Amino acid sequence: MIIEGRYVKLRLLVSSDAELTFKWRQSSRAILLNKGAETVESQRAWIENRPKSELNYIIELTNGTAVGMISLISINQINKNAEAARFLIGEEALAQGIPVAIESMMLLYKVAFESINLERIYGAVAEDNVLMIKWQKFFGMSQEGVMRKHYLINGKFQDAIMLGILKQEYLSKALPKMRLMLR
Repeated sequence: MIIEGRYVKLRLLVSSDAELTFKWRQSSRAILLNKGAETVESQRAWIENRPKSELNYIIELTNGTAVGMISLISINQINKNAEAARFLIGEEALAQGIPVAIESMMLLYKVAFESINLERIYGAVAEDNVLMIKWQKFFGMSQEGVMRKHYLINGKFQDAIMLGILKQEYLSKALPKMRLMLR
């Protein structure tokens, strides 16, 4: 399953992506994400054992160059919600000047709200990841709470800032703003 936009496309993560995604997860850009696999082989095993309640994507430019990853996890069809997660632009230089982050998030929301008809998307962001928190709020997410000392990152406990967006907020606020920025 490939979801195509104007600048990027999302394709499902496969085990042959292990080396590339492992490299991204070891970079300084991923320091504020949950700890990843310790080896390429453990990354490959992790990819191969993802549950059916997840949609894990590689973000590719339209020319097929992989530049990042994004996921929709804990998909709950009964309660109509899921968590947006694992959002990482791993090839920042290749993505420079292209609205990769905006369109990737827009495509993920499109899958969530339009294809699988969810009502709510949520996520947790480490408190030190100030730019991601600001970015998510700019695109329609609201802060819904704080999980105190939820992450241990580099020997320091950090709160998890809980964010969420409802389908109606996506349609009325986030989608128009994203479309405008992609022009």
